[in-house]
Amino acid sequence: MKRIYLDHASASPVDPRVVAFAVPFLSKEYGNPSTLYSMGLDARRALEHARGKVASLINAESPATIIFTGSATESNNLAIRGTALRNRQAGQKVVSSVIEHVSVLNPMKELQKSGYQYETVPVDASGVVDLETLADLVTKETVVTSINYASDEIGTIEPIREIGEIVHERGQYLHVNATAAAGKIPIDVQKDGVDLLTISSNDLSGPRGAAALYIRRGVKVQTILPGGGQENGIRSGTENLFAIAGMGEAAVIAGEEMAGERERLQQIARLYRQEILTIPDSYLTGHSTERLPGHLSFRFSRIEGESILLNLDTAFNIQVATGSACSSRTLEPSHVLLAIGLKHEEAHGSMIMTLGRSTQGEDIPYVVDAVKKTVDRLREITAM
Repeated sequence: MKRIYLDHASASPVDPRVVAFAVPFLSKEYGNPSTLYSMGLDARRALEHARGKVASLINAESPATIIFTGSATESNNLAIRGTALRNRQAGQKVVSSVIEHVSVLNPMKELQKSGYQYETVPVDASGVVDLETLADLVTKETVVTSINYASDEIGTIEPIREIGEIVHERGQYLHVNATAAAGKIPIDVQKDGVDLLTISSNDLSGPRGAAALYIRRGVKVQTILPGGGQENGIRSGTENLFAIAGMGEAAVIAGEEMAGERERLQQIARLYRQEILTIPDSYLTGHSTERLPGHLSFRFSRIEGESILLNLDTAFNIQVATGSACSSRTLEPSHVLLAIGLKHEEAHGSMIMTLGRSTQGEDIPYVVDAVKKTVDRLREITAM
């Protein structure tokens, strides 16, 4: 059977053009950017070119505002813990939305153990942050507020520009986890009022093992990985040049093709949504319009999401998700789905389809038929 991969939010295939660009940094151009001889200087130039490419994707004011890390989790930790610890004298309060990724929630909880006050902002039934509550919670002692640009689980895009205005009127720094959004929708850190922003190479169809943190000029961040002083002393360790160079090229491709790819994926997602919602007792989760292109999240009554995932995989060779890949090994219901008001039994029946460059419209009939057969079969088993 043909494999149909519909889980690009957890792992995107590396674009072949990125592979072709980056492979020489494994085989020929393998110098250490910190060395002073010619190979090292060539590596340094490649590193800085990649920095400029990533900066351009989000309209950063300078390539120097981009710090490369090893993962989005590391970038989130550096942004949250690094900024809170460096600016402790200015305040010891941190705030996030209740639907943040665990790599945001857990660093916040760690800070709470160290004496920081941590508060969460609720969201409405579509996953949109409650701006009035945000305005009440953020004070001049709030050193870091972290809100995702868009949810990787329900696809909802947040009103980041309005959030930025609230944070800067009342608090200090706004961190945005843009892992799910970068390269899929336009991001302008200057217009949006973002102080720190996380981007992942893998979610740009680049190599794993690289990510970036945008740090606006003037924002002070304490390193959480001291060592040899790479990346302006903020993130030490020899840079993964292959992955970083690939990330830079992936950022260029994403920026150039974003508009056309967004329209293509929206059209395919619209057809999937239209057909799958004909299944009895099926529901879309997340915002109906303000959502990432190519992102579909459903729930089905009276069945388990894990059963949907496994049946589609084994019987039809279709890969989907039922929650964030970082927490998929737990049997607990999604904290995101609970936060938008679903009951435990409702949250268990989720299926997430995230489309990407490999997604083809010609696969829609097969996938829809497979989902319908899977739901029918599982409901029959449950009813026995």
